[in-house]
Amino acid sequence: MIILSVGMPRAGSGWYYNLTNDLAVAAGYQDGRLIRQRYHLQSILTEVNCNIGALTSRRLLAVLLPSLMGNTFVIKAHAAPTPFALRLIGMGWMRTAYIYRDPRDALLSAYENGQRAREKGRENAFSHLVDFETALQFMQEYVRISEAWIACEQALHTRYESLLEEYETEAGQLAGFLELDIQQPEIRQTLDKYRPQDAQPDQKGLHFSKGKIGRFRQKLSEEQQAVLAHAFEPYLEKMGYAI
Repeated sequence: MIILSVGMPRAGSGWYYNLTNDLAVAAGYQDGRLIRQRYHLQSILTEVNCNIGALTSRRLLAVLLPSLMGNTFVIKAHAAPTPFALRLIGMGWMRTAYIYRDPRDALLSAYENGQRAREKGRENAFSHLVDFETALQFMQEYVRISEAWIACEQALHTRYESLLEEYETEAGQLAGFLELDIQQPEIRQTLDKYRPQDAQPDQKGLHFSKGKIGRFRQKLSEEQQAVLAHAFEPYLEKMGYAI
């Protein structure tokens, strides 16, 4: 089976992927990174967290092959669900866990991350976010993608803020979704490893920069906050975020 860990950018998706992957490995499944090497999927899955990119039929068929050969492993994406991806989910060949965040905090995090990259003279996925308007357009697209994943009833939906504040409950739900026994020592050890309250600043796999809830209220101007409230209002209301 393919386990797809998918998330809104800057919503703890790296943390979520590593937690999911390590839970799968602790349960006796394959490490996605080893599958990438063994089946020569370097052109399909990136070196960083086995990101598949767009969920096209060609890419999904490439990772479906090792799955059909008896391997269960975790891959990552930020992309929207495609008809073929939804078909795989419906057939039980792919299990999907999706993480989302208040898009205002995600926007701020992406913008700051891109700014830091530009200051260091290098490019990353956010370095093109040179101003507030560009960052807004970027996040509007991922809000649309989020709405598409939320509409997928067979996917597990995890709220970043809840995973941060109610880790035991939310991580336990993820383990249950993967049909794992959280009482097994290996599973328990993995859950404890990714507990945010105990994280070290340089701990590999957590991918935190700031990670704080509601930071946009201190960093963005009142005018910018009003623009975001208007742009994201339907989504914020639907997902239970205070406007």
